[in-house]
Amino acid sequence: MKVPNHLHAYTPHPRKWEDHESQLMIHTPQEFSFSENLSYLSRSDQECLFEVTNVQIVRALELNNHTSLIEIRAETETKLIIRFLDGSSPKEWQDRVAVAHYIYEWFDLDRNLHPFYELAKNDPILQKPVHQFFGLRNMGIPDLFEAIVWAILGQQINLSFAYTLKRRFVETFGNYLVHQGKKYWLFPKPEKIADLTIEDLADLKMTRKKSEYVIGAAQQMVRGELSKETLLEAKDIKTAEKMLTRIRGIGPWTANYVCMRCLRYPSAFPIDDVGLHNSIKHITGAKEKPSKEEILQYSASWTDWEAYATFYLWRMLY
Repeated sequence: MKVPNHLHAYTPHPRKWEDHESQLMIHTPQEFSFSENLSYLSRSDQECLFEVTNVQIVRALELNNHTSLIEIRAETETKLIIRFLDGSSPKEWQDRVAVAHYIYEWFDLDRNLHPFYELAKNDPILQKPVHQFFGLRNMGIPDLFEAIVWAILGQQINLSFAYTLKRRFVETFGNYLVHQGKKYWLFPKPEKIADLTIEDLADLKMTRKKSEYVIGAAQQMVRGELSKETLLEAKDIKTAEKMLTRIRGIGPWTANYVCMRCLRYPSAFPIDDVGLHNSIKHITGAKEKPSKEEILQYSASWTDWEAYATFYLWRMLY
C-alpha cells in the first residue's frame, strides 16, 4: 500500500487486530483512552450518525457496498471489541478488513502520539489540555464527501445549528438501519446529492450558497474531478489545500479542516478558527482574543503537530 507523503515523517503503530467473524478485536496504542474519545463523541445530543452511551458506540457503516451495524466497546482502555449486530457481519473477509480499517482511521490509531505528548508537556498552551484529555485522538471523518459537507455546513454558524443542519440533511437524503426500534443513519452518497437542485434542499433551511456548494462538491466527486485518493497523493499540505480551494465554497479554513479531519495532514492548521482563538484566550487568561501574529508565536514549536494542537484546544471548549 502506498504511504501518503504526509505520513512519511512518522512511525505509525502497526495495525494489530483479530478477526473473529462475528466480532473484531482491535489492540490500540498505549496513548489511547476509549473513555476520553467517548466523551468527545458525546459533545452533541444532535449527532445523528451514531449513538454513544458511557460504555459503547453503535453506528451503521456502508463499506465495499456492504452495510453493517456495529457496536464498539472497550474490553480495556487499549483493547476495542467491535461486534456486528443483527446478523450484519460481512461474509467476505475483505469487508471485515474494511471495517477494521475504518475504525483505525476514525480513531486515528495509526498515529504515534508519544512525540506530541513530549512536545506538549512543557508547552504553555498545550500543557493543560494534554494533561486533561490524555488519550484523546483526533477523531476523524474518513469519508471525504461527509467531511466536505460537514465543513461547509459549519461555516459561520455555531456548532449547535451546524448539527441541526447535518441532521436534517442526513435524515432527508440518507438511508438507515433499524435496531431495537432506533434508526441508525448512513451519510448520503454524493451520487444522490449530485442530481438535486437548490430547491430540493430548501426545507433544510441552509443558505442557498451552502446548498450550491454541497451540490457542486457532490457533482465534482461523481465526475471524478475530486477524490480522497487524489488529495492523498498531493506532495504536501499546501498542494492539497490548493486542490481543495479550487472547489467553490471551500476557502482556507474549510480546506484545512478537511486536511485535518479526513486527509490526516498533521500540519493542517485552521489558524483563523474562532474556536481556536477562544481556547487560547481562555488558557492564557487574556482579555482579548489573540492576534494571528500571537498565534504564530504560540505555535512556533508545534511543527507537524498543528492539527493535534488545534484538536486538543477545541476540546477545551466543550
